Amino acid sequence: MIILRAVDLSFAYGAADVLSEVSLEVGDETVALIGANGAGKSTLVRLLCGIHGPHRGKVWWQDRDIAGQPPHLIVKLGIAQVPEGRQVFPNQSVQTNLRLGAYSRRLSPALEREAIEKIYQQFPRLAERRSQLAGTLSGGEQQMLAIGRALMADPLLLILDEPSMGLAPQAVAAIFEHVALLRKNRIGVLLVEQNARLALAEADRAYVLEHGRIIMSGPAASLANNARVRQAYLGSEIVM
Repeated sequence: MIILRAVDLSFAYGAADVLSEVSLEVGDETVALIGANGAGKSTLVRLLCGIHGPHRGKVWWQDRDIAGQPPHLIVKLGIAQVPEGRQVFPNQSVQTNLRLGAYSRRLSPALEREAIEKIYQQFPRLAERRSQLAGTLSGGEQQMLAIGRALMADPLLLILDEPSMGLAPQAVAAIFEHVALLRKNRIGVLLVEQNARLALAEADRAYVLEHGRIIMSGPAASLANNARVRQAYLGSEIVM
């Protein structure tokens, strides 16, 4: 079932067009959005999360147009973002960062503790560091914390913006193992990722964004073996 549908989104910074008539759909699946730096991926994320309002187009969440709605309302509706660069609160503990993720839910203390323990079960490393300041964590641990904080909002859709950025290969592998678990838990994922090989290997479907336009979409496995995608993003090797 489709839960998020963007239709003909366009956006410009001044006279510079960044997105032009971008349309995509996400259901209870993992959908990848790949593209080079400057393609407009992060701008699209900002539109979907309410940080910017589109100049044209609509963002349908289930049966409601949420384009231009404030971010706090969009989070309440069921869309959570893991931002590029993680953006944890460095001077707060791991546990406090997680508590802040549930702010929109107004949980009782007992339910908040239960929600946090679920995150610790999914990310045992965070449980070991629950009292540690987030700014002292490794990059991979901070990414786990950013994902856990977003999951505290109990989303139906999680938008991951460049989750592999700046991480060592071992940390990236660990993060993508957790992304795979989200699909099993029936949480929709929009995976916005410059590392096309990783994204296409993880996703069910994918979109390719170039110069602010969707130029290609389809099953991720098919795009991974498309000649144009291989040449532009994967090299010439065929991905099996």
